Amino acid sequence: MLTSTSSLLLAGACVLLGLGLLAAALRRADRRRLVLRVLASLAAPLALWLTAHPPLQQVPAARAEAIVLTPGYQPDTLRQLLRRLGPGTPVWAYGTPPPARAKALGGLLSLGEQRPALRRLHLLGEGLPASVLPALGRVAVVRHAGPAPSGFQAANWPQQLTLGQRVEVEGTVATGPGPAWVSLHADGAGRDSVRLPGGGSFRLRYQPKVAGLARYELVLRRAGNPAITEPIPLEISAQALPPVLLLAAVPGFEFKFLKNSLSAAGRAVALRTTVSRGLVQTEFLNQPAQALDRLTPALLARYAVVVADAATLASLPTGEGQALRAAINQGRLGLVLLADATPLPAAVPARAAFAVQPLPTAGAAPQPLSWPDAPAPVRALLPARLRASAALRPLITGPNAALVAASQRYGLGTVVVSVVPETFRWALQGQAAAYASFWSQLLTAATPPPAPAATWQTLDRWPRARQPLTLRLAGTMPTSLPTVQPLAGGTAVQLALAQDTRLPEWSTAQYWPARAGWHQLRGPGRTRHSFYVYDSAAWRGPELLARQQALAERTTRLGAVAATATVTVPQPWPAGWFFGLFLLAAGFLWLEEKL
Repeated sequence: MLTSTSSLLLAGACVLLGLGLLAAALRRADRRRLVLRVLASLAAPLALWLTAHPPLQQVPAARAEAIVLTPGYQPDTLRQLLRRLGPGTPVWAYGTPPPARAKALGGLLSLGEQRPALRRLHLLGEGLPASVLPALGRVAVVRHAGPAPSGFQAANWPQQLTLGQRVEVEGTVATGPGPAWVSLHADGAGRDSVRLPGGGSFRLRYQPKVAGLARYELVLRRAGNPAITEPIPLEISAQALPPVLLLAAVPGFEFKFLKNSLSAAGRAVALRTTVSRGLVQTEFLNQPAQALDRLTPALLARYAVVVADAATLASLPTGEGQALRAAINQGRLGLVLLADATPLPAAVPARAAFAVQPLPTAGAAPQPLSWPDAPAPVRALLPARLRASAALRPLITGPNAALVAASQRYGLGTVVVSVVPETFRWALQGQAAAYASFWSQLLTAATPPPAPAATWQTLDRWPRARQPLTLRLAGTMPTSLPTVQPLAGGTAVQLALAQDTRLPEWSTAQYWPARAGWHQLRGPGRTRHSFYVYDSAAWRGPELLARQQALAERTTRLGAVAATATVTVPQPWPAGWFFGLFLLAAGFLWLEEKL
């Protein structure tokens, strides 16, 4: 490389040379080829200068591009890419054994340390987990996808449910030509299955029988192919059984059977039956006895739901009615009202929303009733129906979608009205499951939601062993650190929480599970949360889709131009071209003078 002094001397020499050649060309008496002599006189010193200082051009930067191989990459794709980018392009293998002339890559941070000029990354195979993409910074990623694998492509099911609810597993399968069978295995046997001609979507159902942590299986079978089995982890919690207060105007079988059914299920139940004016009879099951002669705020605070008939509410003193409405309005109590064919009493909260329409009963036959997840069809003689409106939430319907039980918000609480009489007959007829399901539908709708508590959430739909997992806590920042531990055995790890800048009530922590299986979070306080970690071979189809979506979002965020534009670097033109021009100009001047 020439120094500044040498450059100045060379520039001066080129200028003097040009002036001398130009003067010699102009002084010649022969005016033929004068223009060519002038051009050659100027080109010779200029070419000499450019030989020493060639101009720069933008060329593709081989050092700014790299290839990363992930599991499932195609060797043919790698060969074609190396042929296009050049054999000197570095190749790394991430999560898969490196082939010849490739290096193993332990982490994406080390990639930036080894290649600080890296601007574009070519990704082959299944791709990178969404959790490690931020380590690439602003490096553009070009994905070279291989053929889509067959099997389960998508699946969804509730991770947590209450005992008595039905789990529904739905998803899609890609199998190619020929039929396939998808079945759900739970509690040691196949529970539901569907035949798919050539793949497609499926939906399977099952109602768990036992509470706890369960691991069901989804099995795909095709003729001539090995079966594909995927895990379905579920956390099945025991149903919460808030205490219930029953208020009956007269003794009858309806409240008697309801009391026995709820107490047999484990609920705390109290029954107050009016025997005569000023005289009541009380019963207590699964709870200690207490005074029920007056509905006071302290008494109503001990129960979650009140079940009463219309006659009881019509006869309530003003003070008791106000206490009942206040408890419902504040969201501490729910009300289930058993109505008849007459208009509702004025003491009923949200009375204006429920319009009772009498139906003719003379010669009428029992009508079929329906509600979600009803275990068996039941019939009842309906004396009335409720006028449908946008404000009411339907719970139980009769023929022609006639509304016979519905709920309505009242302040922060809920009021449920039912016009279905004598449901105890279903229990007498051997339809105990339908009877329990009917009342569960009404009581669940009226039960106030639990008080807000700290809750955990796993932000990754498919947590994997030996991959980072982000856990989020919604609640007050705890004073002591929560812990997480594999239930199959292992050391409990304390989680360092960081407050989320978007919402002060959120705190996040990162955890690296070392093994697959169930894990449990403990804290803050008595809060417990279980989550399942999948092994590397489980649910590859949905995982690939999640990786593609994460990469597409990252590309959109950084800008599509960064992913497609060619990365270039400045490079000088070859000096031989300009030296050849110098020889050509000098040779022309010498030859032209001899002619």
